[in-house]
Amino acid sequence: QVQLVESGGGLVQPGGSLRLSCVATGSFFSSLTLHWYRQAPGNQRDLVASINSGGQTGYMDAVKGRFTIARDNNEKTLYLEMNDLKPEDTAIYTCSGYVIPSKKYWGQGTTVTVSA
Repeated sequence: QVQLVESGGGLVQPGGSLRLSCVATGSFFSSLTLHWYRQAPGNQRDLVASINSGGQTGYMDAVKGRFTIARDNNEKTLYLEMNDLKPEDTAIYTCSGYVIPSKKYWGQGTTVTVSA
């Protein structure tokens, strides 16, 4: 069993930066494919960034060049470094992970608000 707990959200001005963290419990963190999702009010949930067990990453077009996903297997932590934040980045950000795609683990989410 894996539990995921996010932190690091908050209020930031446009152009600012935040780093989200997602700490996992369980013994097979290094085997997980990990994702950051986000959902703004009234919108569908979007896949923001992914990193697999080998460290390969992928990003949605809207955040390429601004966001960086990373993992620390020793600390069992997933990160999302977010730079040059825009109001449209405002959302609840949730981490997710799986070894087998049919069994995904989810965090509770952390809120990011980008506003002047």
